[in-house]
Amino acid sequence: MAKRSTPGLNTSSMADISFLLLTFFLMTSSINTDLGISRRLPPPPPEKQEDKPEIHQRNIFVVKINSHDALLFDGQIGELRDLKERAKEFLGNPRNLSNLPEKMAVDIPLLGSYDVSKGVISLQNDRGTSYEMYIQVQNELTAAVNEMRDELSRIKFGKSYADASKEQREAIEKAIPVSISEAEPTKIGGNK
Repeated sequence: MAKRSTPGLNTSSMADISFLLLTFFLMTSSINTDLGISRRLPPPPPEKQEDKPEIHQRNIFVVKINSHDALLFDGQIGELRDLKERAKEFLGNPRNLSNLPEKMAVDIPLLGSYDVSKGVISLQNDRGTSYEMYIQVQNELTAAVNEMRDELSRIKFGKSYADASKEQREAIEKAIPVSISEAEPTKIGGNK
């Protein structure tokens, strides 16, 4: 009698099935790698507006970071640890100084008439600025706005900004808007 051979398994489609399973799991899995800075963009200007809004020099607080991660606030060399307080002083203008931003009285629900700063922080960085320094500067500027909002919320509503209701937070955001303008990275101050 002749020896019978055992029939082999057809595994040609196993590679296709493995690939499809791998693709399925990759597409249905969520991988949270999104990191960034949370910012809400301002509303677009009216369509009929032809001219750019005029911003007076006293309403601009220029923060520059060069390629050596050195800071410049309004033309003066500064330290990162001082940035938050300088930004708060600029945006708040508590003594109504003529070299700090103008204020405009705005009627805000829950707050009544409130003097809103016209101040804008202009953040400019060099192409060689490190990402770490850029993020640290952004954190300090955000902390300045958050502290101002928290202080106003405690004064007006007797609770922190985080504990305020949605309507109260919206009122605080109108009173203290985030006004940070970022310029495209350039070569700052003759760095080589």
